[in-house]
Amino acid sequence: MGMLFYGSDPQPIDIEDRLLQYLQVVLSTKLRRNESFTITWTDTPAQRARTTLWIQPSISLRFLYDSAESTPLSGGYLRELADQAATSSGLMLDAATWQRHEDAHRAQRASA
Repeated sequence: MGMLFYGSDPQPIDIEDRLLQYLQVVLSTKLRRNESFTITWTDTPAQRARTTLWIQPSISLRFLYDSAESTPLSGGYLRELADQAATSSGLMLDAATWQRHEDAHRAQRASA
């Protein structure tokens, strides 16, 4: 389980390492272009809470991974996240969509 540190908040946001890798690529790309946007996700299903962060170049981010190795990312899912981040509603992280893409990525790598 990786962690995303946002701004000056000492409390990290826990995110699976692979999903954090995707976010790092999308966030780095957008911020390198000086583009601001939102990220929204639903916390645990029991809480039914929703969190939205405003991402902009002046707010610091730190990515901390549980694993030292990075893994290959799915280009299709990466494009989907980047496209979402470019919309007015921003990037929407959904556990079911993430799991579906991960299952498809594992199946594709196993058959290769």
